Amino acid sequence: MNKRFLSAVALGLAASTLAFAAQAAEIKNIVIVHGALADGSGWRKTTEILEKHGFKVSIVQEPITSLADDVAATNRVLDLQSGPSLLVGHSYGGIVITEAGNRPDVAGLVYVAAFQPDKGESLISLASSKPAGSMNIRETKDGQYLYLDPATFAADFAGDLPKDEADFLAKSQVFASKAAFTAKISDPAWRAKKSWSIVATQDRSINPELERDMAKRAGSDVTEIKSSHAVFASQPEKVAAVIEKAARDAVK
Repeated sequence: MNKRFLSAVALGLAASTLAFAAQAAEIKNIVIVHGALADGSGWRKTTEILEKHGFKVSIVQEPITSLADDVAATNRVLDLQSGPSLLVGHSYGGIVITEAGNRPDVAGLVYVAAFQPDKGESLISLASSKPAGSMNIRETKDGQYLYLDPATFAADFAGDLPKDEADFLAKSQVFASKAAFTAKISDPAWRAKKSWSIVATQDRSINPELERDMAKRAGSDVTEIKSSHAVFASQPEKVAAVIEKAARDAVK
């Protein structure tokens, strides 16, 4: 064999090795953390789009009994993944991924119409800083949990969904403990990880200006979508596109 041939073989092997390494580095695990006043079932359309494009999607059905419980539930799902994961959080789920995202196997964070707290902040402190539209929030009889009145759920939470879909979200909502809403963040993962943020411009649950401010503070890559708070259900193609971009860019 001559030297030119050996050099060509060596270059070919090197290129193959680099291509394999790049492929291995691609993020294929998407772990979704739903928000309060909804469960993970509303993510079905987005999940199906992502799976068709080769991603492995897992949805955390956190209890929303406390931030610690919800981070633990997220960790249990992350433990099932092989390789790096992208954490996606909607609404209160943004609080959860901000705390849970410090794991070394989390490659990036995607905030979907979500709270994006800094150290010492809670959902209540952020929501109070820029109030959103009137939300018909009720307390359970024991005074420990909160829920959204099903009669006004569509208008307050999912105004751009068909009535039957909004009604189902109202029926399947997860009541949120007051303890979860007042829990403070200790170590925000977005300070060390890449992040992306979707601002729902017609949001009546979180003030869109607050979503913009939190994303700017974190240096997140921002996408604005004309949608209600239930953007994950009403605009699944656009939400999936942001998640796919984040999965590609997180390894760059």
